[in-house]
Amino acid sequence: MIKVTLIKSVSNEVKDVKATVRALGLRKIGQSKIMEENSANLGQINKVSYLVKVEKAEEK
Repeated sequence: MIKVTLIKSVSNEVKDVKATVRALGLRKIGQSKIMEENSANLGQINKVSYLVKVEKAEEK
């Protein structure tokens, strides 16, 4: 499991970057989501890596 936090604004980004951040479930700066560490999520995170912070989350 990984925790993804939006740390920068998407207001001046192109449409596909905004859509990727939205697909990750992030809307506001500082909002976090815990998600599975699979190739689809990692690809999306890689695309917007300059906007988000990623850290390991403990299993529940």
